[in-house]
Amino acid sequence: MAAHPSGAVPERGPAARRQALVQILRLAGAPVAGARLAERLGVSRQVIVQDVTVLRASGEPIVATPRGYLWTLPARPEPQYGCRQVVAVSHGPDDIEAELNAVCELGGRVVDVIVEHPVYGELRGLVMTASRADVQEFVANLKDSGAAPLLTLTGGPHLHTIEAPSQARLDTIASRLRELGFLMEG
Repeated sequence: MAAHPSGAVPERGPAARRQALVQILRLAGAPVAGARLAERLGVSRQVIVQDVTVLRASGEPIVATPRGYLWTLPARPEPQYGCRQVVAVSHGPDDIEAELNAVCELGGRVVDVIVEHPVYGELRGLVMTASRADVQEFVANLKDSGAAPLLTLTGGPHLHTIEAPSQARLDTIASRLRELGFLMEG
C-alpha cells in the first residue's frame, strides 16, 4: 500500500488498515507506540486501540507493552540476550527503579513481571527494559498513568524473567539483587 507524502497510509477501509498495521508491527522488531501508528495510518489513537483489539481477537500475536505494541511470534520468543532466568524478588514500589537499573547496568534485560493473584492466578506484564533510558521511560509511564505496579497486589513479592548474554552475567545480576536486598531465596 503506497503511503501519502506525509507518511500516512491512505484510507482503504478497516480491513486494509488492519493489514497495514500488522505489517508495520511484523517488520518493526520492537514495540511501536500507538500514537506513532495512528500518525502513520492517518487515524486516531483510539482507532488503533480498536484495531489491535480486533486483530488480537482474530488470533494475531500482538501484545501491548509499556513502550508500544509488539508483534510476538512465537508467543514466547527465544531469549534475545542468550540466556534467560526467572528470579523471585520482593520490594516496595519506591524500589522499582533501583531494581530495574541494577539489572540493566549489568547488561541484562527485564522481560516481564509476574505476580500470583488470589482470583485470577498468574498475572504477567511486559516490562522490556534493557537500559537506563528504558527504565526512566517505564517509571515515568507508571507515575504518569497513576496505575499501581503489579507488585502491590502481593505486597512486594514478584517474579521477573531476566535475560543476559551468558549464565555468568545472570549470576552477577542475581548477586547484585541479593546485595540490594531484593532477591528472595529458598
